[in-house]
Amino acid sequence: MARVPARPGSLTSVASHSELMRLHIEALFVHDAEQCMVRVNEPNGALAPRFFLGRTSDGIITRVRYDIGQSVREELEAASKEDALGTEEPDSPIDPTRYEEILARSAPVENVSTGPAFCFPRELPPSVGVMLITDRNAHVLETLLAPWFPDVAASYPLFALTVDGNAVSVCGSVRRTLEADEAGVETVPAYRGHGYAALVVAAWARAVRDLEREPLYSTSWQNETSRAVARKLGLIQFGSDLHIA
Repeated sequence: MARVPARPGSLTSVASHSELMRLHIEALFVHDAEQCMVRVNEPNGALAPRFFLGRTSDGIITRVRYDIGQSVREELEAASKEDALGTEEPDSPIDPTRYEEILARSAPVENVSTGPAFCFPRELPPSVGVMLITDRNAHVLETLLAPWFPDVAASYPLFALTVDGNAVSVCGSVRRTLEADEAGVETVPAYRGHGYAALVVAAWARAVRDLEREPLYSTSWQNETSRAVARKLGLIQFGSDLHIA
């Protein structure tokens, strides 16, 4: 895939958490003209979840998949309005129970995931020993991180940290629009715990900003390793996600 150009005049600092959530949702999913989700925003992306809810300190943003019936949409909308009036903190996990019950009436719920969504502080630590991966040096991925090798261009900018000539930790743009990029991160299990992921993520975020796009980072509440990277870098949680397929 060719490199996506920056939007002329775009800013890398947005005004509100709700705007960050909008950028996040649009980076995650391809939408139709009615702002319904169609598929995951990746080459040959899978079908989008049936329902997405993003909660921030500014309120709630919801999306439904294009094939969800009108009556189900109305029920989900009513439930989300009640959720918006709740007392939960915007950065806490979202209770999926009500939404699962609504969706289960038309088809079984196959998957539910929740997690935090982060933006980056202005100042980031230096990334010593990290390299930008291009076609010329992509061979460093082949030994330990081979699944990334075909996606070097599609994941631009993609950064890696190498040990003995082999990439052991990578971060690249796994989903992107003209306004924002979502980080994809992987560290070989035997090399975790050394701070490598934080180094490649910081390098990636700076490069995305240089392209005048917003770097975003999201994960699940269960992924303690990924959340530890967010803490190490001082990432700022702007909201919580709920995906139901």
